[in-house]
Amino acid sequence: MLNIRPATPADVPVILRFIRELATYEREPDAVVATEADLLRDGFGSTPRFWALIAELDGEPAGFALYFTSYSTWRGHHGIRLEDLYVTPALRSKGIGKALLVRLAQIAVEQGCPRLEWDVLDWNASAIAVYERIGAHILTEWRIMRLTGDALTSLATTDEC
Repeated sequence: MLNIRPATPADVPVILRFIRELATYEREPDAVVATEADLLRDGFGSTPRFWALIAELDGEPAGFALYFTSYSTWRGHHGIRLEDLYVTPALRSKGIGKALLVRLAQIAVEQGCPRLEWDVLDWNASAIAVYERIGAHILTEWRIMRLTGDALTSLATTDEC
């Protein structure tokens, strides 16, 4: 039996395991620096920065979705931004990923959110196919921009205005 439920602090070890497995799948196995303490602080502290759903199949963790709120100035409302969606490889093609997306869509509708957004790697054709089947579309005119490391620090400390 499939069950989708909100994550609790007790789920942090499995969430971190899923994050590491996802990083390996996405060809970045050494990129994860998050710790259990980070996840506890940011997901279950006094000011949550994210929320997570746990998918359980027959009582065992099968996947997760980690999300946070975004804000659309054009829409004048917050939305939901899906950061990670992961299903254990042996349990894929059983509807678990779609069930997680369904629950996220329900949360978005319950909160009056006009949008649910996420990223997908361009080489992940099977995920793209699933997303398109549920009605999602790729925003090809947008590109993700990111500042990290020295570039972020350099910009933050510049005295040019």
